[in-house]
Amino acid sequence: MRILGTGSALPVYTLTNERLTEFLDTSDEWIRTRTGIQTRQMLTDETLLELGVKAARLALENAGLEAGDVDYILCSTVQGDTVTPSLACLLQKEIGAACPAVDINGACAGFIYALDLADAYLRAGKAGRMLVVCAEGMSRLVDWTDRSTCVLFGDGAGAVVVDGGEGLFHAHLTSDGNAVPLNLYPNPGNSPFAINPKPMTSLYMDGPEIYRFAVSHSTADLRTVVEEAGLALDEIDHYLLHQANKRILDAVRARLKQPEEKFPSNVYKRGNCSSASIPILLDEINRAGELHKGDKLALSAFGAGLTTGACVLSWTRD
Repeated sequence: MRILGTGSALPVYTLTNERLTEFLDTSDEWIRTRTGIQTRQMLTDETLLELGVKAARLALENAGLEAGDVDYILCSTVQGDTVTPSLACLLQKEIGAACPAVDINGACAGFIYALDLADAYLRAGKAGRMLVVCAEGMSRLVDWTDRSTCVLFGDGAGAVVVDGGEGLFHAHLTSDGNAVPLNLYPNPGNSPFAINPKPMTSLYMDGPEIYRFAVSHSTADLRTVVEEAGLALDEIDHYLLHQANKRILDAVRARLKQPEEKFPSNVYKRGNCSSASIPILLDEINRAGELHKGDKLALSAFGAGLTTGACVLSWTRD
């Protein structure tokens, strides 16, 4: 599998740490020292679909393709604008594609799960080109009175176009059905037959537990997937990690004993965009000219589930 093009889209409104201090008991210093985040983009009058469509169109343009050239669309999202129809189906119509389209929810690891699914479809010959779009509106899911979580997240969308051409791709995925440290429960409805339904909640996260989980699993997953790909850690040119927290990024880098320049980051200006984090970062470094043909990339993400995903791929574009 190889990546043909990348795209990303962000809301217009930028939320600063200073603005957060107007309604939260927090400070710019408190947020920066604990997370590395200074700003993030928030949905206002935009829809998540609009962001996904823009990212998709930019990825297609970057690949030199039209929507009609795509055989399958995968969208990763925790929650689209609608529960049903899927975000993928609505996006398919908006971009003018005529192919199957479906959502997946791997939480923050969704991009790597989607790449693994795309690789399987391409290898099976069930598609020739696929569009993967990650679109997340985390600002709609957090509790804006909880300073421990709402300061972390941003909104955005990232997309890639892939095909089955020659290129290194190797993935390693894990899941552990554990809702305790990270969860969000939906509207339970009003069924007269439901007994003690779970009430609707905002996103809950046990920060210290997720930090330990993220550092240990990201480090282990990267070691595993790089070794399984027949490479050494030093042979990886770029490590693209889920942009959740700079302290996590620094801890993983230190454990892998890799230089900082191999770990591009945008968490300081984007915050945690869930599954859209890595494809947004990938698009940014692609358009900045930081990727070169033959480069080896290692990706790692972790999220609710609990899920983790890591993959190694080669950059095949000139």
